[in-house]
Amino acid sequence: WDETHFGKMGSYYINRTFFFDVHPPLGKMLIGLAGYLSGYDGTFPFQKPGDRYEQHNYMGMRGVRLCRLFCAFLGSCLVPFAYLTVLELSKSLPAALLTAFILIFDTGCITLSQYILLDPILMFFLMAAVLSMVKCNSCADRPFSASWWFWLSLTGVNLAGAMGVKFVGLFVVLLVGLNTIYDLWDLLGNLGLSLVMFGKHLLARVLCLIVLPLALYMAMFAVHFTVLNKSGPGDGFFSSAFQSQLIGNNLHNVSIPE
Repeated sequence: WDETHFGKMGSYYINRTFFFDVHPPLGKMLIGLAGYLSGYDGTFPFQKPGDRYEQHNYMGMRGVRLCRLFCAFLGSCLVPFAYLTVLELSKSLPAALLTAFILIFDTGCITLSQYILLDPILMFFLMAAVLSMVKCNSCADRPFSASWWFWLSLTGVNLAGAMGVKFVGLFVVLLVGLNTIYDLWDLLGNLGLSLVMFGKHLLARVLCLIVLPLALYMAMFAVHFTVLNKSGPGDGFFSSAFQSQLIGNNLHNVSIPE
């Protein structure tokens, strides 16, 4: 059922048809982009679960046999992400390998990564955010270095990605937030650190972990509303003034008083 649901939304992006959904747009936009780049023309109706795809090129979005294609590729990335995270935290190769093998043979993970779902995309950004946070923590002894800025900024990018797919991404935002509070509290208690330097640490985190994710999150919606410029099933959720901007809507180009 979910594959029918999100596959149809991928087709909406390819056809630039406006729709409404409870989840933020990033996951569906990426599904649509993957389908477009792999030759899918957005014509499959996705009417009910179990319909045969026949001649439609769905492989780019679903990746049933080619594990490197989008959802399957993102799902496969969870294994190295988990390996690197545990290796960084424990400094134990056996622990990291065990974690990787657990994920490799996890039936749930394999199943979720085979279909046109938001779950592998969400898990990709969740685990990427945790990995980049852990990597940034490992650079604590050399703050403001190139690697420190890279991992801190990448954490912010991944936070935006997680939130942009599903609001469940708030949990990793909470995790990173608690880690940041602990880190800043530790710096504040360091008597060898001046208040000016502490202010720089605080500003860096505000820029990379608040301003950057918010900017990216809003940019996703800007792309969403720019691409979906044709009338569709989501028109009725919005005002008459908004509907007048959609090509094919009965109110298109009609002057609507504010």
